[in-house]
Amino acid sequence: MCRFLAWIGAPRFLDDFVLKADQSLVTQSRSALVGKTSLNADGFGLAWYADQETPCVYKDVHPAWSDENLKQIASHTKARLFLAHVRASTSTATSRNNCHPFSRGRWSFMHNGQVGGHLKLRQTLDGMIPLDCYDQRYGATDSEAIFLIAAGLGLDQAPISAMERAVGQVEMLSRERDYTPYMRFAACWSDGEKLYAARYASDRFVPSLFYQVHQDGIVIGSEPLDDDVTGWIEVSPGTAIATDGRTLDQTDFRPHFQEQVVVAANSEFSAASYDGERTLAQTDSGNVN
Repeated sequence: MCRFLAWIGAPRFLDDFVLKADQSLVTQSRSALVGKTSLNADGFGLAWYADQETPCVYKDVHPAWSDENLKQIASHTKARLFLAHVRASTSTATSRNNCHPFSRGRWSFMHNGQVGGHLKLRQTLDGMIPLDCYDQRYGATDSEAIFLIAAGLGLDQAPISAMERAVGQVEMLSRERDYTPYMRFAACWSDGEKLYAARYASDRFVPSLFYQVHQDGIVIGSEPLDDDVTGWIEVSPGTAIATDGRTLDQTDFRPHFQEQVVVAANSEFSAASYDGERTLAQTDSGNVN
């Protein structure tokens, strides 16, 4: 499994959360307190949005705690929106292309979880990625496949619904072959304007996901970055959130795998009774300014 965090709000140095926090992401790479594994040493990555529409991405295969370039970049880079990830591989090789975050156009994406039987499903998963997205398939992870499938299902128009549909279609594939656990999914993704995140699993072992409201923004993470137990809010299983750094909204995240139809041969998809992007309901968080 993996650990990640993301920030949206007033510009902050990346190292505020990646390195300096009590339970920073680099600390989590050596000793995570929440999750299946305490060690997350199979690479790391950063994605941040500055003056360009597309994110700047830096990632490498070293453990996060031993990379001097990470320390330099994080301590000298300030951004209003950034994502950071440390990896613990569940099946694929430790390589730069398999490190998160992944990006395509203005989108960035990172994931903690797994797809049951991924190594036996890789060829079929590749076939589910639309042709106009496949040129961005650089690695071999199930995470990148889900991201690119979602991109082909309308991520630009419906960021949460497209991801929900992608997760549902991949879960259905795993269920059809009976590879357990079918789906475990905690993820965060962004178009450079908002942050989206979701927490879901086909069993009771749902990957962790939290957020904390600050005066100048909102941080999302796999686990709290400090001991302020009242300041961190756990995202409920089967829930997606969206935030612009001032307000935070939530909605159900319920992949309807039994309603999905997958035609892997030509990468065409349909959902028999899918009702499109649902309206987000504003939570009690409200304005943070």
